[in-house]
Amino acid sequence: MIVLKATQDKVLSVLQSVAGIVERRHTLPILANVLLRKAGDSIQLTTSDLEIQIRTTADLGGDTGNFSTTIGAKKLIDILRTMPGDQTVSLESSQNKVILKGGKSKFTLQTLPAEDFPLVQESANFGPVFSVPQKTLKALLGQVAFAMAVHDIRYYLNGILFVAEGKTLSLVATDGHRLAFSSATLDTEVPKQEVILPRKTVMELQRLLSSNDEGLIEMQFANNQAKFAFDGMEFVTKLVEGKFPDYNRVIPKNHKNSVTLGRTALLTTLQRTAILTSDKFKGVRLNLDPGSLRVASSNAEQEEAMDELDIDYGGDSIEIGFNVTYLIDVLTNMDQDMVKIELSDGNSSALITIPDNQDFKYVVMPMRI
Repeated sequence: MIVLKATQDKVLSVLQSVAGIVERRHTLPILANVLLRKAGDSIQLTTSDLEIQIRTTADLGGDTGNFSTTIGAKKLIDILRTMPGDQTVSLESSQNKVILKGGKSKFTLQTLPAEDFPLVQESANFGPVFSVPQKTLKALLGQVAFAMAVHDIRYYLNGILFVAEGKTLSLVATDGHRLAFSSATLDTEVPKQEVILPRKTVMELQRLLSSNDEGLIEMQFANNQAKFAFDGMEFVTKLVEGKFPDYNRVIPKNHKNSVTLGRTALLTTLQRTAILTSDKFKGVRLNLDPGSLRVASSNAEQEEAMDELDIDYGGDSIEIGFNVTYLIDVLTNMDQDMVKIELSDGNSSALITIPDNQDFKYVVMPMRI
């Protein structure tokens, strides 16, 4: 049976949309495979790592009928990548193998039985469906994802907190040294729901969501699972269990000193001074005085960098140290022209926001220099 017959670019794009979660090395060899289910004219592709499952349905030609098997996902993608985009490729079933053909090339690949593929057991009690434009969610993720922890023993920090309440969807990420908060307005009211999405799910959503697509992404949350549906894809993921820190207590209020300055000018100044920080110690010193902001760094070789910006500021003189990476991260992931920095003194956390916009807040702890 010819399972599919279409151009390389079409087959590859469908495969790549589900293959991001596939691990090359796994305790269960079948999890390195993609599950193909042919029903009539359409074919369903499913991948899983036991915690996340992605499924999409496409029309990729071939014979009409019912057929299912599993094939090594990465191997299939690697082969397809070597073929021209406009070349017609076909996949034929042959006993316990499949034959991939394209032009004069032919590959015979091993399969594993479809019935052995472990599908994620979906929760029976998902909450109400609500939706946001894809580009809105992608933008929210981009504004907070960089502040997630990586391999922290406080496992609930290795992900993003989703809070849906009323007509607001808020996303929060923190690694204990900094915290990013971003929110957007929903079209419909939803009952309060709080879930923590794991890091791998966040990265995969960022990869798959379109920033210029007007289409919606539908979301549903259960106690231990989240479900997303967009562009003909269905994405089910386990949630991180645990209590996320109370972010409202972390976000400082009523700072007495604030300065608004150009984002790009500040970013390039920080990037320049960061060159003379060491890999182990990423500290920079900021001196805020009326009319000027000085940024300085040094390293173990006794090299020093200093840069200065003219600013519109008339508050207290403050000297404060920061991990320069934390400042560069937030400025890189914003696209506004101006940023607002609020400070109390040299020992308290700083708040970075967008002028006249309450939807984004970034808190960064100071460090001793």
